[in-house]
Amino acid sequence: MRVRLISLGVYVAAITAYTLLIGIPKQSWVAVIWLWLLTIAWDVRKPVREHLAFLRDWSLPVVLLLVYLYSRGISDDLGFADVHITEPIDADRWLFGGTLPTEWLQARLCGDPCIRATSPEWYDVLLTTVYYSHFFVGLTIAAVLWMRNRPEWIRWMRRYLSLNFVALVIYVVYPMAPPWMASRDGYITEDISRITGRGWWEFGRGGGSKPSGGGGGDAHDRFSAVGNQVAAMPSLHAGISILVACYLIMRLRSEWRWLLVLYPFAMSFMLVYYAEHYVVDVIAGGLCVAFVLVVWWAWERARGRPGETPAADAEPDDVREMVGEPS
Repeated sequence: MRVRLISLGVYVAAITAYTLLIGIPKQSWVAVIWLWLLTIAWDVRKPVREHLAFLRDWSLPVVLLLVYLYSRGISDDLGFADVHITEPIDADRWLFGGTLPTEWLQARLCGDPCIRATSPEWYDVLLTTVYYSHFFVGLTIAAVLWMRNRPEWIRWMRRYLSLNFVALVIYVVYPMAPPWMASRDGYITEDISRITGRGWWEFGRGGGSKPSGGGGGDAHDRFSAVGNQVAAMPSLHAGISILVACYLIMRLRSEWRWLLVLYPFAMSFMLVYYAEHYVVDVIAGGLCVAFVLVVWWAWERARGRPGETPAADAEPDDVREMVGEPS
């Protein structure tokens, strides 16, 4: 226990320094490296070959995440479709009786003027934290499962990676402008602002350069994940949060597990309030999750692997099992 506490202390100091000097490790491959170091810190006395097994098992998922990351970054430049702007505006107004939810929320919660650099409210700090959790929560669950239950890790990675690629296909065929871009280009009121980093602005991690010489924002932007401003339909932030909640509620047994529904609710609320997504984007994210869960459930059932966690002696020897190849 003493060795573990020391190694975890070193890990916390290292990742804190990295975040302060460079920024939040939002890129998936960087996050995986830090998770690998965390598994080492957690059980530093294991043989080196066991720590290297992490790199062996995670090599395929990391390659797939890199393919997703950089394909997402160029998907709007492939020329398959024009950027859609007005359809989600009309859809949200139809759902809410003529009111645009983002406009309504910012008018009541953001303040005047509604900009990123104004002093945040307590709920802004919470919601910005929820936003950034997207980059870690799915992979953190994977890291825990990798240490505790390898067959269940494979099941989770199937669903997590599939959801990313389902979203990627839609980004290519249906590029769509988010609310802040539609506002900037004059399709809706100019009062809507992109305020995603508002809650962390005073810490220099608000997603852009901080006024008055504050540091951290520019570095955060430079080292953040590859972006695509019109990859808005579906909302992968909402989709991942829904997937996390569904997966954990189905696996856990405590009656407190139902509180996990607050996570996708808070994520979805934040996305609409901060002008990152429309409500229809959130709905589309939920539909993508349902599609992925049903497809993998049917596939595993057809192979005689129902939803229960496989026995320890059934653990596959090859990570190729994750993508359905026979061992």
